This record gives sequence, structure tokens and C-alpha cells, in this order.
Amino acid sequence: MAENAREHHQSAPAADDASEIELTDEDIIDSMQHIPGYLDISTEDFRAIYHLAHRHAVRRMFGGVIAGGLMRTGMEPLHPDVTLDQAARRIVESRYKGLPVVNGDNVVVGMLTETDFLRRLKAGTFLELLLRILDESSELMHRCHETLVSEAMTAPAATVLREAGFSAIMKAFHGHKGRSMPVVDAEGRLCGLLLRKDFLAACHADYLP
Repeated sequence: MAENAREHHQSAPAADDASEIELTDEDIIDSMQHIPGYLDISTEDFRAIYHLAHRHAVRRMFGGVIAGGLMRTGMEPLHPDVTLDQAARRIVESRYKGLPVVNGDNVVVGMLTETDFLRRLKAGTFLELLLRILDESSELMHRCHETLVSEAMTAPAATVLREAGFSAIMKAFHGHKGRSMPVVDAEGRLCGLLLRKDFLAACHADYLP
């Protein structure tokens, strides 16, 4: 039985799962000492069973977490040649913190967020921006009216495939600090927007940064 578990572990394909804790021989031996009776199992076999059990548990818990099922649709994306003041109005109307930027083929070429506005207007926080508006309102208004989305957006955007599962989504959100990311098809065309809070709610987890 232990031999079968070891063979299964060696031949099983990598699962779309969360990182598991790597057990040392000391961990295994210590745990086995707390189980009554004699266990005819090596540390290698114990570790193989642990890996298989962990993979099965993650699939059971998060197997239904797919980007395409969690994404929000219906938002109107931005285009690179829109000015920042127009983009700001569109983002406010959408009630998101940012919107994907797409080209004429609906391929995602960037992401424009509140953070991009702060960076473009050379402000570290919204309070700092407010003070600058009070002091330099005409200059900032001119900058927003003349600057195109293509000059301020984050590009390339961090995206996730529509078919992405738990592990791929987790890795994507760990890779950047944004609150959302575009969901795309294999050709990079926009399918929807995945919000970090929706992913957390689906996973009942709070361990993302």
C-alpha cells in the first residue's frame, strides 16, 4: 500500500494547488511517535501520502475557483487615445478603482488605476494630491486634459487567463499589488475584470498581501 502511494506521488501530474509545507524527516518521526501502535511506514512513504492528501484537499476546497467564474463583466474598457480627464470620469462611473485599456482588437494593452493617476500627477497620496490641487489647480487640470491614457497606464498589464484556477490566480495577485486584474482569453482579448476581494471571498481566505 505504501509502495503504491509512493508510485502514485511520483507519477501524478502537478496539481493547481497552494504551496504546501515541506516536511522534514524529523517532523515525520516526531508525529509518528504520537500515534499508538507500530507503523510499518517509512518517512518517504509518509511524505508521499501527505503530498497526495494535500493535493486532494486543495482540489476539493478550491477546484471550483476559476477566473472566468469570478470575473465581473459589462464594464466598458478604456482606449489608449482617451485623455486622463475623460478616463477619470469613466473610472468613477464604473465604480471600480481602475479599468483595463484595450486596443482596437479588444486586446488588453494596459491597466489604468488610481495609483497611475497619482504617479502621473507626481503625488504620493490623495491628501498630497489635494494640496497640490489647491496650489496648482490650473496646471493639474491642463495636464489631465492633455495627457493620454497610453502615457499614464501601467503596461503591460498583469492579466490572468479565463481558465486560470486557484494557484494561477494566487500567483498573479502575489505578483502585483493591484486590487483587480483583467481576465483574458488565449489571444489576450478582454473577457472581464477579476477583483481581489471577489477572489478572497470565493476562497474564504485572507492571506493574500
